[in-house]
Amino acid sequence: MDIVVCVKRVPTTDTPIKIAADGKSFDPTGVKFELNAYDEFALEQALRIKEQLNAGSVTVVTLGPKAAEKELRDALARGADKAVLLSTEQWVSDSWACAQALHSWLKTVKCDVVLCGKQAVDADNNQLPSRLAAMLGFGCVTEVAKLTLENGTFTAERDIEGAREVLTCKAPAVLSCNKGLNEPRRASLKGIMAAKAKPYSEVPAQLPEPAMAIVSLTLPPARAAGRILGTGADAVPALIAALRNEAKAL
Repeated sequence: MDIVVCVKRVPTTDTPIKIAADGKSFDPTGVKFELNAYDEFALEQALRIKEQLNAGSVTVVTLGPKAAEKELRDALARGADKAVLLSTEQWVSDSWACAQALHSWLKTVKCDVVLCGKQAVDADNNQLPSRLAAMLGFGCVTEVAKLTLENGTFTAERDIEGAREVLTCKAPAVLSCNKGLNEPRRASLKGIMAAKAKPYSEVPAQLPEPAMAIVSLTLPPARAAGRILGTGADAVPALIAALRNEAKAL
C-alpha cells in the first residue's frame, strides 16, 4: 500500500506572533517552526499501517518554503521512505489553493491512501482533507480517533457530539487524524542518520489563483487588568454581581 502523508510547517504554539507590515500576513522574523501536531498522528498511523502490512511505502509531502526541509527531514528520520517539497515562498492561506496544488502533484504519483492531520494549528480551518478527497474522487473520513485495517478495509471511529461514529471504507481514501489516535514516535539517532540517504525532492508548486484573500489581520485586544473585589466570604456578593452584570456569565 502506497501512503502519502500531507504535512505542514507551522509556528510553535508558544511563539509570539507579529503582524507583517502589509497587515495581511504574519512576520516570520524570530518565529520558531515545527511539524504540525495533528500531522504527527497522521505520519505515525502511516508508519503503523506499513509495518502491519510489511509492504508499501510512506511518502511525506508539504507545500511551503525551502526552510520546510527541516520538518520533512524529521519525518524521514521517524521512518518515512521519501519526502517531497512543493516549493513556494508564498504564504498560502487558502485551503482550496493548497488542495489544488497537492492534487496536481498527487495525480503524478501512485497513491492508495492519503493521511492528513485533522487541521493545522495555525489556520485551524479543518478544510484541506475534505477538499482534497473531493478533487481526487476518493472516499473520506475526517477526525479519525481510532483506525484499524483488516482484509483491505479500514474501520474508522470518530467523535461526534454526544457519541462516537464508526465507519468503514476501502482504498483509495483520504483520512484525517485526530489527537489520541496514537502516540507519535520520535526520531532516533539511527533514524536521523538513515534519513540523509533517503530520497528527497523539491518541485515547484503549481498554485492557482486563490479563491479566498485575507483582507486584514489584527491581534486580539489586550486583556483588561484584573481587579480584586474583596477577600473571603464578603467578596462573594460582589463577585456574583460582576459575573451577572458585567461578564454576563450568569
